[in-house]
Amino acid sequence: MVNPPHNPHAEWEAQALSELDGKPPASLETTTREQIVVKPLYTAADVGGTNPEQLFPGVFPYVRGPYATMHVGKPWTIRQYAGFSTAEASNEFYKQALAGGQRGLSVAFDLATHRGYDSDHPRVIGDVGKAGVAIDSVEDMKALFQDIDLAKISVSMTMNGAVLPVLAAFIVAAEESGVEATKLRGTIQNDILKEFMVRNTYIYPPEPSLRIVADVIDYVSREMPNFNSISISGYHMHEAGAPADLELAFTLADGIEYVRTALSKGLGVDEFAPRLSFFFAVGMDLFMEVAKLRAARKIWATEMERLFQPKDPRSLLLRTHCQTSGVSLAQRDPLNNIVRTTVEALAAVLGGTQSLHTNGYDEAVSLPTDTAARIARNTQLILQHETGITRTADPLGGSYLVEALTEGLVQRAKVVMAEVEALGGMRVAVQQGFPKQMIERAATLRQGQIDRGEEVVIGVNRYVASEAEPVEVRVIDNEAVRATQVQRLRQLKLARNAEAVQKALLALTDAARSGAANLLKLSVQAMRVRATVGEVSLALEQVYGRYEAHIPTVKGVYGGPLFKDPEWQGLRSRVSEFALAEGRQPRILIVKLGQDGHDRGARLMAAGLADLGFDVDVGPLFSTPGEAAAQAVDNDVHVVGVSTQAGAHLTLVSELLSELSSRGASNIAVVCGGIIPPADHSVLLSRGVKAIFGPGARVAEAASTILNALGAK
Repeated sequence: MVNPPHNPHAEWEAQALSELDGKPPASLETTTREQIVVKPLYTAADVGGTNPEQLFPGVFPYVRGPYATMHVGKPWTIRQYAGFSTAEASNEFYKQALAGGQRGLSVAFDLATHRGYDSDHPRVIGDVGKAGVAIDSVEDMKALFQDIDLAKISVSMTMNGAVLPVLAAFIVAAEESGVEATKLRGTIQNDILKEFMVRNTYIYPPEPSLRIVADVIDYVSREMPNFNSISISGYHMHEAGAPADLELAFTLADGIEYVRTALSKGLGVDEFAPRLSFFFAVGMDLFMEVAKLRAARKIWATEMERLFQPKDPRSLLLRTHCQTSGVSLAQRDPLNNIVRTTVEALAAVLGGTQSLHTNGYDEAVSLPTDTAARIARNTQLILQHETGITRTADPLGGSYLVEALTEGLVQRAKVVMAEVEALGGMRVAVQQGFPKQMIERAATLRQGQIDRGEEVVIGVNRYVASEAEPVEVRVIDNEAVRATQVQRLRQLKLARNAEAVQKALLALTDAARSGAANLLKLSVQAMRVRATVGEVSLALEQVYGRYEAHIPTVKGVYGGPLFKDPEWQGLRSRVSEFALAEGRQPRILIVKLGQDGHDRGARLMAAGLADLGFDVDVGPLFSTPGEAAAQAVDNDVHVVGVSTQAGAHLTLVSELLSELSSRGASNIAVVCGGIIPPADHSVLLSRGVKAIFGPGARVAEAASTILNALGAK
């Protein structure tokens, strides 16, 4: 009888198997933000049977990627979302980036352009050139791409509200430089539904906005065969606080709504669906983010086949651009953000993105400097050339964990998508505020977890550095940029044929009223004769009007888990004592000034302060300083809290202080929160601001500081 070979590890293995017994202890299980239970160990039993045809990239339902070889034969396109100041300044930045290894351009427009205002409009005094490049006309667009061959470089433009004049200006600028529209490559975002949910750079109400989306898809499908007519975006949902399942569900439901909208124009699904593209954020939950992109491809392919029965397989492909998360970037200890961006970029690549933007480490403080932008770009180059991750397609395919997470996200996203369908589709759901309220609730829950230390953010709520390192910031002279743009507008209007412009604008207004003719085609004609972005937008506004959203604040979500927290209870007592002494609750007006629509921070702070017992008013988006001051006086508030993300704080907050003073209301305290470079703190404080809070400031800390400013005990 032959003795079995000696196994020196047998005792150790027996002990390990005894401890596991095939089932690791439930105490080690965790639950994600998506309410997916993650076990400490996964085996083949957690995946179940696999359909053989799903084993390969490029095969329906494309879980492993839309193309057979993925990044092996053609690595993802390196893009950087950039734009600031004037067209000339951004043009120089673009050319440096292309020389440094970038292969596609992604244009960031300033908020005045996004909202369809020319730079000389009184509502955009603080916004011109600050959070993107100022574009008022074809001449600006030509300067933006001077000496860049638009026949060779793919251009992505993040534009939604003012999509008609901006895309038209791009088309005309290209044709006047010798590049026909048929040769243009790139993407226009053109995703208005998500603007109503989270980002808020809309102009017109939902129904006419969807008509514009359809007209863009129609025109681009017929005239620009190499250009993507829409980029269906989950990025801004993620940034507003949506977990992966909600980002997936609402993004793909938006896509289905856009397909239906395009079909209503008489297009066949295969005429436009192959040019649809997507845009997802990638956050810090590495394997969940990989699974999210894989799940997105599966859901899109199966839903497109079920709902629309396309004949062209390309109509089933979900092709996506990704961007690393901005909301994950911390103002404190910002060099840590280089690591965060690297992890997120890795997740995007392992998930199978087609192109990628990596954020600068300083973007929680200001627009990225040249150094930060170079590091961000080099992060992608290092991943492509030094790590070996382009040697194989879908390298995490078959991972028990990743496959289980992928299927878990598929199932959870489909439940939410079914709820949307039951409401009547995304256009109805958006009008009812359903997605926005779900996202805001999730964001409020998460911020509470971060503030309580239950979710760890290194350098922010754990392992905090004793001293803050100074960070170089990019400074934009807003007044100089605006002066330049105003002068250009004067010259443009003097040189053009005014009669031709008025005729073109009247044609747009008539088409908006009648529903006839393609609005993008008419916008191209208007931009050719040198109408401006603001004039084209106003021609439509005369029929459609400007949209104003009214969404109630989430209550009870932030403060609920803090019911027994000593710090929280102490603050509630201080609020009560203030109310007894003053005869009313401390009252705060939280406002967004200028054209900055990013209201996540404002609404989170509003929810938290309301749960503490503050009387909270939330001002309408896009307020001028004068309008905010008038509301503060009318409502007899104690404090005005200004939330700012777009760099216009010095101009707009200073004007707010002046407006309060002119109304005899200098006793109203003003506090600020958001992305404010440290160098600007002393300026704002010297002008009368009582306190400044950085991104992600704890509600408890903010409330305590505000109560101190009010003289509360």
